[in-house]
Amino acid sequence: MGAVDRMERVNGPGGTAGAVIAAAAAAGPAAGAADTGRALGEFLRARRARVAPEHVGIDGGARRRVRGLRREELAQLAGISVDYYVRLEQGRATQPSPEVLDALARALRLDPAERGHLANLTSVRRGPAPTARIGPSLRRLLSSLDDLPVFASNHRTDVVAWNRLGAELIGGVDDPERRDRNNARYLFLDPASREVHPDWEARAAEAVGQLRVASGRYPEDTELAGLIAGLSSLSPDFRRLWATGEVTMCAAGRKRLRHPVAGLLTLDFETLHVPAVPGETGLVVHVFSAEEGTPEALALARLAASAPPR
Repeated sequence: MGAVDRMERVNGPGGTAGAVIAAAAAAGPAAGAADTGRALGEFLRARRARVAPEHVGIDGGARRRVRGLRREELAQLAGISVDYYVRLEQGRATQPSPEVLDALARALRLDPAERGHLANLTSVRRGPAPTARIGPSLRRLLSSLDDLPVFASNHRTDVVAWNRLGAELIGGVDDPERRDRNNARYLFLDPASREVHPDWEARAAEAVGQLRVASGRYPEDTELAGLIAGLSSLSPDFRRLWATGEVTMCAAGRKRLRHPVAGLLTLDFETLHVPAVPGETGLVVHVFSAEEGTPEALALARLAASAPPR
């Protein structure tokens, strides 16, 4: 009980990973993963389209054809020239000052996660993403949480460590033939994910938002770029969600999951961040729990009793 499995290389079941890699090679660079200028423009356009004119004191008019704000309207709200804003959207200006970023963030009504993503897209970052390792203390932590489902993932959404209960809760990640160990591939390429996650659309949008954050932070991560390109080629749902420009940071809340033994569960979850190096994204530890005495707590106990031994 509570043993932790680790893997340095993550492969999907039934050749799925190979298909993704082949599709990525055919698709070329992933939009928003390797070309930060292009990614900046796409993000600004998506956020601009989201702002309703009437919400910022602009009369939209009955014949307005533009969704959201016009370029000149956003430039005026941010206090910058229209020409400079156009160059930002076209990827010809990629390092605006902190003052311009703050003005754009206010005008676009960005939340903290979106503001951080905007800053990442305009910072100079070179080299591969730092490798996050499972250290002895983290292994002890995961192993000690015997009665709670726990798993850890990296910035590419690879599930890299788990305990027995965590493996069962998220679709049998213990067995690579049963469940792809990359969470984004699992969600978008495995129909079984829609059974495990009743709120599939929300979970899929979270995965896309997390990949977008990672691509802005690590634009030269070729594995990440290949994953995004492959999913863009293979999944219409991924392409649709990627086009929204949404970004997501792992936090806390409640999620619904379905298991053949435990049934439909609504569980609280917390995320613990383990940096690879100071200031850099590393591993995210996902911990699920239920209040003592609730039906969910009893269902987790049944799941613990029925889960295969490690």
